[in-house]
Amino acid sequence: MAIRDYTCSALFDMNESIAAPLFDGVVYPWEVLGKIEAFILKLGPTLPEDRFEQRGENVWVARSARIFDSASITGPCIIDENAEIRQCAFIRGKAIVGKGCVVGNSCELKNAILFNCCEVPHFNYVGDSVLGFHAHMGAGAITSNIKSDRTNVVIRDGKEEFATGLRKMGAMLGDYVEVGCNSVLNPGTVIGRHSNIYPLSMVRGCVPAEHIYKSREEVVLKHKQSV
Repeated sequence: MAIRDYTCSALFDMNESIAAPLFDGVVYPWEVLGKIEAFILKLGPTLPEDRFEQRGENVWVARSARIFDSASITGPCIIDENAEIRQCAFIRGKAIVGKGCVVGNSCELKNAILFNCCEVPHFNYVGDSVLGFHAHMGAGAITSNIKSDRTNVVIRDGKEEFATGLRKMGAMLGDYVEVGCNSVLNPGTVIGRHSNIYPLSMVRGCVPAEHIYKSREEVVLKHKQSV
């Protein structure tokens, strides 16, 4: 597989996010990370007042969303319809939470886009990342968004490399990606649609669509799995 297989159109159904216009003219999803804040500040005031209300500075919440009292939300942020922000969730700003999403207990979001029906339900950290439609992160799974040496993130797909120019980038998860419990997605991880990550995995680089990541040495097509 090549980097071209991890474009926005290859990873996401753009009908499943209020942030779809942000991706117009963008080839790779990590290109939007530096534009999330400005997009929210532009979109927020235009949201229909019969469906959204402004709560605090630069925070727009759908009236149908359920926000627990113990959740902490800092703007700029948009929480779309029927989303659920549970106990002690911490949204640190520059976040777009899609329709029907779940941000669970003690989860932290920062500079991230969650497409509709995405779930980060238990003890997850999602920073500088884009999570696709119906993507799901198991309990304790996190996106690591900065390298230990603080150098810019380079995406690797086999022998191919792509310099992002970003010091901070977490993970790009395609639609319907399943990440197993307590997995760590290292900076610059990109996972194609409908792929699964085994629990306790440490993932770096690209995982193609329709695959199962068991370990760095064993990434197999789903249809080749034995019954």
